[in-house]
Amino acid sequence: MIIPVDLLKDKNILLGVSGSIAVYKSLELTRLLLKAGANVKVVMSKASKKFVTALSFETLTSNKVLDDLNESWVNNHNHIQTSQWADVFIIAPATANTIAKLSNAVADNILLQCALAYPKTILLAPSANTNMLHSPITQKNLKILTNTNYKLIQTQTKELACKTVGDGAMAEVIDIFWATSRELLKNKFWTNRDIILTGGATIEKIDDVRYISNFSSGKMASSLATALYCMGANVTLIATKFEDNLAKSIRTIDVENSQEMMKNLIHFISISKQEKKPYLFMLAAVSDYVPKLVQKGKLKKEQLGDTFELSLKKNIDILDSLDKKNIISIGFKAEMDAINAKTNAQKMLKNKKLDAVCLNILKDSSSFGSQMNQIEFISKTKEVLFPQTTKLALSFKILAQSESLS
Repeated sequence: MIIPVDLLKDKNILLGVSGSIAVYKSLELTRLLLKAGANVKVVMSKASKKFVTALSFETLTSNKVLDDLNESWVNNHNHIQTSQWADVFIIAPATANTIAKLSNAVADNILLQCALAYPKTILLAPSANTNMLHSPITQKNLKILTNTNYKLIQTQTKELACKTVGDGAMAEVIDIFWATSRELLKNKFWTNRDIILTGGATIEKIDDVRYISNFSSGKMASSLATALYCMGANVTLIATKFEDNLAKSIRTIDVENSQEMMKNLIHFISISKQEKKPYLFMLAAVSDYVPKLVQKGKLKKEQLGDTFELSLKKNIDILDSLDKKNIISIGFKAEMDAINAKTNAQKMLKNKKLDAVCLNILKDSSSFGSQMNQIEFISKTKEVLFPQTTKLALSFKILAQSESLS
């Protein structure tokens, strides 16, 4: 998905880097944060300079890197003023040595001094050999940190720099980016609210190699799920297709057909926490008709002859069938008939007992799979047209209107 250039506009991010080979990924993280509109400053430990120069970060950020050799008390270039400037502090990579010192409040380098002086949330992205990471001492140190103002961004299993395969590699840059965005963008309304979304086109089998489906890409559902994650929600995305750069912390349920989608919807609606009223966003393009009989194996054209008549039956209407009395429900409707589109959306709102409908008027089949979209938000009390923009930017606009439905 396309990340809006103003997603993190005017947000101040302090990035701390310690002495791990994974520091090269921190350059890519810096670039991504800057592209999203953030202001970034970097503090480097002495050991990190073995792997990358301060000049690399300074070229990207246009800000002087803070290190042990250039701290100044005649201006703001010191660990106190720099820490106070930041809205969030990320340490990526964080070595086992750095983690050990942090957990014991050791401040013998400039990076550790910044961390000790920082009163808000610090995001920690470890990078270490598997045995070093899973050492009982390191695990105890991580537990100490996560019981304070640190949030852990989980490592991943892959081939490490030491040529062994195991847990300990720093999280992917995109996952650190989304964790940072969530910390900066979460709000009181959406935080810890259970949200269920559906997305993509259902696949209804004809036989074991053929199926009925449609052109829905699932991109809008992935974008809306991402926006909800950034706002602090507990997100479950039930879909047939997902975007590649989706945040890993979003719970994804991969389904194929309408029956699987219905079964999972019933389950997750039933277990949704009610402390804050949950929301349901139905973006999936569910097949209106399904084959009456699904054939096993592959139908042969030699057996079928010159013509093939496929018998279909009306499919279950998932949105109409769900029990929605304890959940705010928002449907998405795609139309090609521009003249009657709004009337059809208003009928959907009433007949399916929804709280709102997001109307999307398509030009033709080429509209599917685009990174851009235009939506009209229709509820019982208002109609708001959002001009065409990226699907992620549009998602935040939809959520702003959806808050009033609770």
